[in-house]
Amino acid sequence: MSIIFRLDRVMADRKIPLNELAKRIELTDSNLSILKTGKARAIRVVTLDALCRELGCQPGDLLEYLPDEDAVQE
Repeated sequence: MSIIFRLDRVMADRKIPLNELAKRIELTDSNLSILKTGKARAIRVVTLDALCRELGCQPGDLLEYLPDEDAVQE
């Protein structure tokens, strides 16, 4: 996948534990863990909004685009 979710890095920088952040954004620990480990296939905009609000960051701090190595260049 070309989009990398950097929630783990931002959480570490802010020194906020998963269970505390999950409570603040009203998400289950397990669903937040899926986002943190990069196993999510999608994220709701309201969840991204809540993460940015609680972590004091921009969406670009949480998401990074890396082209697939096997992608065809035009």
